[in-house]
Amino acid sequence: MTMTPEQAKWFSDVFARLVANVEHVLLGKTFVVRLGFVSLLSEGHLLLEDFPGTGKTSMARAIAQSVQGTTNRIQFTPDLLPGDVTGVTVYDQRSGEFEFHGGPIFSNIVLADEINRASPKTQSALLEVMEERHVTVDGVTHRVSHPFMVIATQNPIEQAGTYRLPEAQLDRFLMKASIGYPDHASTLRILEGSTTRAHDTTLAPVVTADVVVEMAALARTVHVDPSINDYVSRLVDATRSATEVRLGVSVRGALALVRAAKTLAAAGGRHYVVPDDVKALAEPVLAHRLVLDAEAEFDGVTAPSIIAQLLIETPPPSERQAV
Repeated sequence: MTMTPEQAKWFSDVFARLVANVEHVLLGKTFVVRLGFVSLLSEGHLLLEDFPGTGKTSMARAIAQSVQGTTNRIQFTPDLLPGDVTGVTVYDQRSGEFEFHGGPIFSNIVLADEINRASPKTQSALLEVMEERHVTVDGVTHRVSHPFMVIATQNPIEQAGTYRLPEAQLDRFLMKASIGYPDHASTLRILEGSTTRAHDTTLAPVVTADVVVEMAALARTVHVDPSINDYVSRLVDATRSATEVRLGVSVRGALALVRAAKTLAAAGGRHYVVPDDVKALAEPVLAHRLVLDAEAEFDGVTAPSIIAQLLIETPPPSERQAV
Protein backbone atom coordinates (compact mmCIF):
# COMPACT_ATOMS: atom_id res chain seq x y z
CA MET A 1 0.00 0.00 0.00
CA THR A 2 1.31 3.44 -1.02
CA MET A 3 0.82 6.64 0.94
CA THR A 4 -2.09 8.75 -0.31
CA PRO A 5 -1.88 12.53 -0.94
CA GLU A 6 -4.21 13.08 2.05
CA GLN A 7 -1.92 11.07 4.33
CA ALA A 8 1.09 13.01 3.01
CA LYS A 9 -0.67 16.30 3.88
CA TRP A 10 -1.36 15.10 7.44
CA PHE A 11 2.23 13.87 7.81
CA SER A 12 3.58 17.22 6.60
CA ASP A 13 1.39 19.19 9.01
CA VAL A 14 2.45 17.16 12.06
CA PHE A 15 6.10 17.29 10.97
CA ALA A 16 5.94 21.09 10.69
CA ARG A 17 4.48 21.33 14.21
CA LEU A 18 7.31 19.18 15.59
CA VAL A 19 9.95 21.34 13.91
CA ALA A 20 8.31 24.58 15.10
CA ASN A 21 8.25 23.25 18.66
CA VAL A 22 12.00 22.59 18.73
CA GLU A 23 12.69 25.99 17.17
CA HIS A 24 11.47 27.59 20.40
CA VAL A 25 14.81 26.39 21.82
CA LEU A 26 17.09 26.20 18.76
CA LEU A 27 16.67 29.40 16.74
CA GLY A 28 17.52 29.74 13.06
CA LYS A 29 18.45 26.08 12.50
CA THR A 30 15.41 24.77 10.65
CA PHE A 31 17.31 22.42 8.33
CA VAL A 32 19.19 20.68 11.16
CA VAL A 33 16.01 20.34 13.21
CA ARG A 34 14.27 18.81 10.20
CA LEU A 35 17.15 16.32 9.87
CA GLY A 36 16.62 15.33 13.50
CA PHE A 37 12.97 14.49 12.96
CA VAL A 38 13.70 12.78 9.63
CA SER A 39 16.04 10.50 11.60
CA LEU A 40 13.38 9.82 14.24
CA LEU A 41 10.62 9.07 11.74
CA SER A 42 12.97 6.95 9.60
CA GLU A 43 13.62 4.81 12.70
CA GLY A 44 17.28 5.80 12.66
CA HIS A 45 19.80 7.43 14.98
CA LEU A 46 21.41 10.86 14.88
CA LEU A 47 25.01 11.90 15.61
CA LEU A 48 25.51 15.61 16.35
CA GLU A 49 29.13 16.72 16.04
CA ASP A 50 29.93 20.36 16.68
CA PHE A 51 31.87 22.82 18.78
CA PRO A 52 30.97 23.46 22.42
CA GLY A 53 28.07 25.79 23.10
CA THR A 54 26.27 25.40 19.76
CA GLY A 55 23.19 23.73 21.25
CA LYS A 56 23.77 20.01 20.59
CA THR A 57 22.39 18.88 23.94
CA SER A 58 19.58 21.46 23.85
CA MET A 59 18.45 20.19 20.45
CA ALA A 60 18.51 16.57 21.57
CA ARG A 61 16.50 17.41 24.71
CA ALA A 62 14.00 19.45 22.67
CA ILE A 63 13.40 16.57 20.23
CA ALA A 64 12.89 14.21 23.17
CA GLN A 65 10.45 16.61 24.86
CA SER A 66 8.44 17.04 21.65
CA VAL A 67 7.47 13.37 21.81
CA GLN A 68 5.35 12.24 24.75
CA GLY A 69 7.43 9.18 25.52
CA THR A 70 10.20 8.10 27.86
CA THR A 71 13.60 9.78 27.65
CA ASN A 72 16.96 9.21 29.32
CA ARG A 73 20.28 11.03 29.22
CA ILE A 74 23.56 9.15 29.57
CA GLN A 75 26.66 11.22 30.26
CA PHE A 76 29.46 9.20 28.68
CA THR A 77 32.68 9.24 30.70
CA PRO A 78 35.87 7.10 30.62
CA ASP A 79 34.76 5.11 33.68
CA LEU A 80 31.30 4.27 32.31
CA LEU A 81 30.74 0.50 32.02
CA PRO A 82 28.57 -1.41 29.49
CA GLY A 83 26.23 -2.46 32.32
CA ASP A 84 25.66 1.21 33.15
CA VAL A 85 24.10 1.53 29.69
CA THR A 86 22.32 -1.77 29.08
CA GLY A 87 21.48 -2.82 32.65
CA VAL A 88 22.57 -5.72 34.85
CA THR A 89 21.24 -9.00 36.24
CA VAL A 90 20.99 -9.00 40.04
CA TYR A 91 20.40 -12.00 42.33
CA ASP A 92 17.28 -11.58 44.49
CA GLN A 93 17.81 -13.43 47.78
CA ARG A 94 14.11 -13.41 48.64
CA SER A 95 12.98 -15.13 45.45
CA GLY A 96 16.20 -17.03 44.88
CA GLU A 97 16.22 -15.92 41.23
CA PHE A 98 18.20 -13.53 39.07
CA GLU A 99 16.32 -10.36 38.15
CA PHE A 100 17.15 -8.02 35.28
CA HIS A 101 17.40 -4.29 36.02
CA GLY A 102 17.23 -2.38 32.75
CA GLY A 103 19.64 0.49 32.13
CA PRO A 104 18.90 3.95 30.69
CA ILE A 105 18.94 2.53 27.16
CA PHE A 106 15.38 1.33 27.76
CA SER A 107 13.68 4.55 26.68
CA ASN A 108 12.04 5.91 23.55
CA ILE A 109 14.71 8.57 23.05
CA VAL A 110 18.17 8.22 24.55
CA LEU A 111 20.61 11.15 24.64
CA ALA A 112 24.18 9.83 24.58
CA ASP A 113 26.05 12.96 25.57
CA GLU A 114 29.72 13.17 24.53
CA ILE A 115 29.67 9.58 23.33
CA ASN A 116 33.34 9.58 22.33
CA ARG A 117 34.45 10.06 25.96
CA ALA A 118 33.51 6.47 26.84
CA SER A 119 35.86 3.54 26.27
CA PRO A 120 35.48 1.39 23.13
CA LYS A 121 34.11 -1.41 25.33
CA THR A 122 31.26 0.80 26.52
CA GLN A 123 30.66 2.23 23.04
CA SER A 124 30.26 -1.33 21.74
CA ALA A 125 27.36 -1.85 24.18
CA LEU A 126 25.31 0.28 21.77
CA LEU A 127 26.09 -1.73 18.64
CA GLU A 128 23.43 -4.40 19.16
CA VAL A 129 20.65 -2.15 20.40
CA MET A 130 21.10 0.49 17.69
CA GLU A 131 20.85 -2.08 14.91
CA GLU A 132 18.50 -4.75 16.27
CA ARG A 133 16.47 -2.84 18.88
CA HIS A 134 17.19 -5.29 21.67
CA VAL A 135 19.82 -5.93 24.34
CA THR A 136 21.32 -9.29 25.31
CA VAL A 137 22.49 -9.56 28.93
CA ASP A 138 23.69 -12.89 30.36
CA GLY A 139 22.28 -14.72 27.34
CA VAL A 140 18.78 -13.26 27.71
CA THR A 141 17.39 -10.88 25.09
CA HIS A 142 15.40 -7.83 26.18
CA ARG A 143 13.59 -5.64 23.65
CA VAL A 144 13.73 -1.85 23.98
CA SER A 145 10.82 0.59 23.70
CA HIS A 146 9.22 1.48 20.39
CA PRO A 147 9.89 4.03 18.96
CA PHE A 148 13.57 4.01 19.83
CA MET A 149 16.23 6.56 18.89
CA VAL A 150 19.74 7.36 20.05
CA ILE A 151 20.83 10.99 19.72
CA ALA A 152 24.57 11.16 20.35
CA THR A 153 26.76 14.25 20.65
CA GLN A 154 30.49 14.68 20.38
CA ASN A 155 33.01 17.52 20.28
CA PRO A 156 35.34 17.41 17.24
CA ILE A 157 38.10 19.61 18.65
CA GLU A 158 38.85 17.92 21.99
CA GLN A 159 40.88 14.74 21.53
CA ALA A 160 42.41 14.27 24.99
CA GLY A 161 40.55 11.61 26.93
CA THR A 162 38.34 10.65 23.98
CA TYR A 163 37.99 7.49 21.89
CA ARG A 164 37.18 7.86 18.22
CA LEU A 165 34.01 6.04 17.17
CA PRO A 166 34.84 3.00 15.01
CA GLU A 167 33.43 2.71 11.50
CA ALA A 168 30.97 -0.01 12.58
CA GLN A 169 29.53 2.39 15.15
CA LEU A 170 29.34 5.32 12.74
CA ASP A 171 27.58 3.15 10.17
CA ARG A 172 24.73 2.60 12.63
CA PHE A 173 23.91 6.30 12.74
CA LEU A 174 21.42 7.19 10.02
CA MET A 175 22.77 10.75 9.89
CA LYS A 176 25.58 12.91 11.15
CA ALA A 177 24.89 16.63 11.37
CA SER A 178 26.40 19.83 12.69
CA ILE A 179 24.37 22.70 14.11
CA GLY A 180 26.88 25.50 13.62
CA TYR A 181 26.75 29.00 15.04
CA PRO A 182 23.53 31.05 14.66
CA ASP A 183 23.30 33.99 12.27
CA HIS A 184 23.24 37.59 13.49
CA ALA A 185 19.44 37.86 13.75
CA SER A 186 19.15 34.59 15.67
CA THR A 187 22.00 35.57 17.98
CA LEU A 188 20.18 38.81 18.85
CA ARG A 189 17.02 36.86 19.70
CA ILE A 190 19.02 34.49 21.88
CA LEU A 191 20.63 37.40 23.73
CA GLU A 192 17.25 39.07 24.26
CA GLY A 193 16.07 35.93 26.04
CA SER A 194 19.30 35.47 28.02
CA THR A 195 17.45 35.62 31.36
CA THR A 196 16.14 32.11 30.68
CA ARG A 197 18.60 29.25 30.30
CA ALA A 198 17.94 26.75 27.53
CA HIS A 199 18.04 23.85 30.01
CA ASP A 200 15.33 25.54 32.10
CA THR A 201 12.94 25.58 29.15
CA THR A 202 10.50 22.68 29.04
CA LEU A 203 8.63 22.11 25.79
CA ALA A 204 5.12 20.74 25.65
CA PRO A 205 4.90 17.44 23.74
CA VAL A 206 3.41 17.69 20.25
CA VAL A 207 2.66 14.01 19.62
CA THR A 208 2.59 10.77 21.55
CA ALA A 209 4.98 7.88 21.01
CA ASP A 210 2.16 5.97 19.31
CA VAL A 211 1.78 8.74 16.72
CA VAL A 212 5.52 8.57 16.02
CA VAL A 213 5.20 4.83 15.39
CA GLU A 214 2.25 5.51 13.06
CA MET A 215 4.16 8.20 11.15
CA ALA A 216 7.23 5.96 10.79
CA ALA A 217 5.06 3.18 9.36
CA LEU A 218 3.43 5.67 7.00
CA ALA A 219 6.79 7.00 5.80
CA ARG A 220 7.75 3.49 4.72
CA THR A 221 4.85 3.49 2.24
CA VAL A 222 6.11 6.51 0.25
CA HIS A 223 6.57 5.56 -3.40
CA VAL A 224 10.12 5.27 -4.74
CA ASP A 225 10.43 5.08 -8.52
CA PRO A 226 12.97 2.57 -9.90
CA SER A 227 14.87 5.51 -11.41
CA ILE A 228 15.43 6.89 -7.89
CA ASN A 229 16.79 3.56 -6.70
CA ASP A 230 19.08 3.50 -9.74
CA TYR A 231 20.28 7.02 -8.88
CA VAL A 232 21.07 6.05 -5.29
CA SER A 233 22.88 2.92 -6.48
CA ARG A 234 25.02 4.90 -8.93
CA LEU A 235 25.82 7.47 -6.25
CA VAL A 236 26.88 4.80 -3.77
CA ASP A 237 28.96 3.01 -6.41
CA ALA A 238 30.72 6.29 -7.15
CA THR A 239 31.84 6.58 -3.50
CA ARG A 240 33.50 3.17 -3.74
CA SER A 241 35.49 4.04 -6.88
CA ALA A 242 36.54 7.56 -5.86
CA THR A 243 40.34 7.82 -5.78
CA GLU A 244 40.39 9.65 -2.42
CA VAL A 245 38.24 7.02 -0.69
CA ARG A 246 39.62 3.90 0.95
CA LEU A 247 36.21 2.52 1.98
CA GLY A 248 32.98 3.60 0.31
CA VAL A 249 29.36 3.51 1.39
CA SER A 250 27.92 0.13 2.38
CA VAL A 251 24.56 -1.34 1.38
CA ARG A 252 23.29 -0.24 4.79
CA GLY A 253 24.15 3.33 3.79
CA ALA A 254 22.23 3.03 0.50
CA LEU A 255 19.18 1.67 2.32
CA ALA A 256 19.47 4.48 4.86
CA LEU A 257 19.48 7.11 2.11
CA VAL A 258 16.33 5.72 0.50
CA ARG A 259 14.60 5.39 3.87
CA ALA A 260 15.43 8.96 4.85
CA ALA A 261 14.41 10.28 1.41
CA LYS A 262 10.98 8.71 1.87
CA THR A 263 10.52 10.53 5.17
CA LEU A 264 11.73 13.84 3.75
CA ALA A 265 9.31 13.50 0.85
CA ALA A 266 6.41 12.92 3.25
CA ALA A 267 7.58 15.88 5.35
CA GLY A 268 7.26 17.98 2.19
CA GLY A 269 3.69 16.79 1.65
CA ARG A 270 4.53 14.38 -1.16
CA HIS A 271 3.72 10.69 -1.39
CA TYR A 272 6.64 10.04 -3.77
CA VAL A 273 10.40 10.65 -3.70
CA VAL A 274 12.11 13.07 -6.10
CA PRO A 275 15.85 13.38 -6.88
CA ASP A 276 16.08 16.57 -4.78
CA ASP A 277 15.20 14.51 -1.67
CA VAL A 278 18.23 12.32 -2.32
CA LYS A 279 20.47 15.32 -3.00
CA ALA A 280 19.40 17.10 0.19
CA LEU A 281 20.21 14.06 2.34
CA ALA A 282 23.29 12.70 0.57
CA GLU A 283 25.83 14.52 2.76
CA PRO A 284 24.28 13.92 6.23
CA VAL A 285 23.50 10.27 5.42
CA LEU A 286 26.60 9.25 3.45
CA ALA A 287 29.57 11.45 4.38
CA HIS A 288 30.27 9.93 7.81
CA ARG A 289 30.36 6.44 6.28
CA LEU A 290 33.36 7.21 4.05
CA VAL A 291 36.89 6.24 5.09
CA LEU A 292 39.31 8.52 3.28
CA ASP A 293 42.76 7.71 2.03
CA ALA A 294 45.43 9.01 4.43
CA GLU A 295 47.11 11.04 1.70
CA ALA A 296 43.81 12.67 0.73
CA GLU A 297 43.14 13.62 4.36
CA PHE A 298 46.64 15.12 4.56
CA ASP A 299 45.83 17.22 1.49
CA GLY A 300 42.72 18.60 3.21
CA VAL A 301 40.10 16.56 1.35
CA THR A 302 36.92 16.05 3.40
CA ALA A 303 34.09 13.53 3.10
CA PRO A 304 31.42 16.25 2.56
CA SER A 305 33.44 17.72 -0.30
CA ILE A 306 33.68 14.30 -1.95
CA ILE A 307 29.91 13.79 -1.68
CA ALA A 308 29.31 17.26 -3.13
CA GLN A 309 31.58 16.48 -6.09
CA LEU A 310 29.93 13.10 -6.70
CA LEU A 311 26.50 14.76 -6.72
CA ILE A 312 27.76 16.98 -9.54
CA GLU A 313 29.28 14.09 -11.48
CA THR A 314 26.37 11.65 -11.04
CA PRO A 315 23.42 12.77 -13.18
CA PRO A 316 19.99 12.46 -11.55
CA PRO A 317 17.16 10.71 -13.40
CA SER A 318 15.42 12.96 -15.89
CA GLU A 319 12.34 10.79 -16.29
CA ARG A 320 10.55 7.94 -14.57
CA GLN A 321 11.32 4.37 -15.52
CA ALA A 322 8.60 2.00 -16.62
CA VAL A 323 7.88 -0.65 -14.04
